[in-house]
Amino acid sequence: MEKLQLWERFKDRLYADAETGLVLDTSRMNYPADFFAEMEPRLQKAYAEMAELEGGAIANPDENRMVGHYWLRAAELAPTPELAEEITGTLASVKAFAHSVHSGNIKAPDGGRFTHSLVVGIGGSALGPQFVADSLGNAGDPMRPFFFDNTDPDGMDRVIAEIGPALPQTLVVVISKSGGTKETRNGMVEAQLAFQRAGLNFAAHAVAVTGVDSELDRTASQQRWLARFPMWDWVGGRTSVTSAVGLLPAALQGIDVDRMLAGARLCDVSTRRTATKENPAALLALSWFHATQGKGAKDMVILPYKDRLLLFSRYLQQLIMESLGKEKDLDGQVVLQGITVYGNKGSTDQHAYVQQLREGVPNFFATFIEVLKDRPGASSQVEPGATTGDYLSGFFQGTRTALYESGRESVTITVPGVDPFTVGVLIALYERTVGLYATLINVNAYHQPGVEAGKKAAGTVLKLQAEILELMRSQNSRAFTCEECALALARPEEVETVYLILRHLSANPDHGVTMTPADRPWESRFAMKQG
Repeated sequence: MEKLQLWERFKDRLYADAETGLVLDTSRMNYPADFFAEMEPRLQKAYAEMAELEGGAIANPDENRMVGHYWLRAAELAPTPELAEEITGTLASVKAFAHSVHSGNIKAPDGGRFTHSLVVGIGGSALGPQFVADSLGNAGDPMRPFFFDNTDPDGMDRVIAEIGPALPQTLVVVISKSGGTKETRNGMVEAQLAFQRAGLNFAAHAVAVTGVDSELDRTASQQRWLARFPMWDWVGGRTSVTSAVGLLPAALQGIDVDRMLAGARLCDVSTRRTATKENPAALLALSWFHATQGKGAKDMVILPYKDRLLLFSRYLQQLIMESLGKEKDLDGQVVLQGITVYGNKGSTDQHAYVQQLREGVPNFFATFIEVLKDRPGASSQVEPGATTGDYLSGFFQGTRTALYESGRESVTITVPGVDPFTVGVLIALYERTVGLYATLINVNAYHQPGVEAGKKAAGTVLKLQAEILELMRSQNSRAFTCEECALALARPEEVETVYLILRHLSANPDHGVTMTPADRPWESRFAMKQG
């Protein structure tokens, strides 16, 4: 297509909204002429289903739950006055608590102010807060955030070492809906031990975000933690960033959470529109459907041209892949749906994988995120007539053009800058797009049976580990091969898992298991350390 023809298509396709500042360009998607007309009935069905969702319909039949993350920024839409009051009350409590911490009314036990926060969570309870913290954080923030977002001991050691002497001034926010999520529970225990080793009373530093009367809620109450904030069963982890899950860490960091909610609220208004060309989430969902043939046939590459949006692709990986990656559709048919999401940042990606994007396997479509404002204030020129921001813009435009010239399609999202309002807009845009796209492909975006299956499998491994240790302690003078151990447990079919467990146990001093290596690894012998 000639450049002037592309310009005409650009003008025809461009979505721009003055209230949110959001601009969406789908001109580099090669829709067939009848695409919008063909998809319109499906979209009208999606709008209707979304309205039912926001009205309080059961959207997660596995757990008989509503899905109400949209109410978090428009409490008046909640299906009952009681829910609306809980939402507004929790927001007020979050802001009041953060203000009390910043003002010194809530002090660290040593009498000083809390200057650091440690957020303990997993999945949406960490990815959302991390994205917000990294995108909006500044050197002068009243509190510096850190995260335990995995059950990796070395990772947690690194975080505690980085906090270092500031541990006495560190507030810990533990986030878990049930309180039983193993990774979060493990992170909490590791944090407790770190505070204990430093001679500190963990409870005097701790705050919980959890379900009412959950295991974590009871622990926080019994140990007299500083505060507890609710995590409702109608808010999924991957859509929880505008609940206390994301708002509390953000408010403690000094981020304007009211502005973030305002951005999300306004974007929600625009994405409720049933005139498709006036709805940015619908336009984005249509782009996904076209690019992937509605079957996940291509990957989604997120290319934000802004360092502050580096973690956006990680945040979107969970939101999109956990919501859309489903074996079966709503009719029970095996469909193996989903969209693979990955990304880095511009222009770093041009020195990483853009070579393959332009000339390699054409198994993707790109989403460019352009940020117009380079920095607060003016930039110096790095050469006559050009700043570093000019170069960043040039690299974005050049990459977009180069990909299209090679037959690679892309969408471009443009925002004025990166601030709390715009971050709220982006969060709400993608939440709604996921919901609409899920209806287009007839899957349930609000359950995650595959995640639950993984948790159960992990529990099975740990149960088998306990049986192995019990066997080896009862016969502590004997050395086993993995096959002998599996036979002794009457679990010969689990020999591979037994080997993997024994190999891990022997690599660490925690359980006293040693290994005598053999030329063939599976013939190595494992025993309890003597003496």
